[in-house]
Parts: sequence; structure tokens; C-alpha cells
Amino acid sequence: MKKRQDKGLDFIIDKLTNSIENVQSGDSFPTDISLLTTSELKNVNGKNGWRFNWNSEIKKPERDIFKLTITNNPNIIQGIVSLEVKPDHVYMHLIESAPFNIGKHKTYIGVPGNLVAFACKLSFQRGCEGYVSYTAKTKLIDHYIESLGAVLFGGQLMVINTPVALKLINKYF
Repeated sequence: MKKRQDKGLDFIIDKLTNSIENVQSGDSFPTDISLLTTSELKNVNGKNGWRFNWNSEIKKPERDIFKLTITNNPNIIQGIVSLEVKPDHVYMHLIESAPFNIGKHKTYIGVPGNLVAFACKLSFQRGCEGYVSYTAKTKLIDHYIESLGAVLFGGQLMVINTPVALKLINKYF
């Protein structure tokens, strides 16, 4: 019998920064967010420490996969997010920091917050008033309420509303 997987996102908001911040120096670096290309996927896999199968995610036509990079350093991906624009909101399917941005010895903080703020910005651009939703792992629901200001909508569904989206966008963009 196959064990039922706990569905839901499990990203940690380490710190809401003004961009991304080097852990050692405290220096802040401006970032760019652009579409991830299939040619970039050769370095985004389990063998390089990535947890999700981004190769399968990029094949889903209703989803757009975005990468976060430091401005003027587009070849090093800091994080990735999978977004789907729905009629009234943006749904966040997956979000992942680069392996070197996870854990006690991470290089940069602020990557997940930056990607969530981008999802909010995209929501405004697509006429959805900043609304973003995602399914959270049960154990992280309180974390998202406290760190992002997300609201538990029901079950494990989290929603970022207009006022919270504006705060995140103003922080990162």
C-alpha cells in the first residue's frame, strides 16, 4: 500500500528582505525574475540538489515557471516558482530555493519572500487584485500566517489578499 503524501508547499520565509541578502556580509542584491527555459533545466535536477521535478512542471501548459537571479548574474538560479493564472487569482503550485539557499549554511536569505512577492505582482498585472493562493503543509500554516500575513481559507488553502500583496510588493519591488 502506497503511503499518502502530505500535499502542500513547505517553503520557509527566512526573512522578508528588500531583495535577497547575503548571509555572511549582510549585503543586499537586486534581483530579476524571468521565465525558466528548458535549456536551463539541465542544471535544475535532483543530482544538483533540487527537490522538485521542474522538468515535469515546465511541461504543464497552464503553468509558467519563473526563476529568480541576481541582476547581472543570470546564470545562477537562486529560486524557482510555478504559477498558474486563474480567472480571479494566481495559484502557486511549487516554490523552491536553490539548494545553496536552504539550511543553516545558506548563501542568501529572502528568496522565498521575493518569489511570493512576484506572484502577488503578477496577480495585479493580470487583473486579480494581488490575490495569490496555495496549499500549505499543515505544520507550516501558522508560519505563513505570521511571516507573510496569509489567511487560512479552509483546509490547507492559504490566501494572500490585496493589502498583504501590496506590502510584499512594496518590500521587494
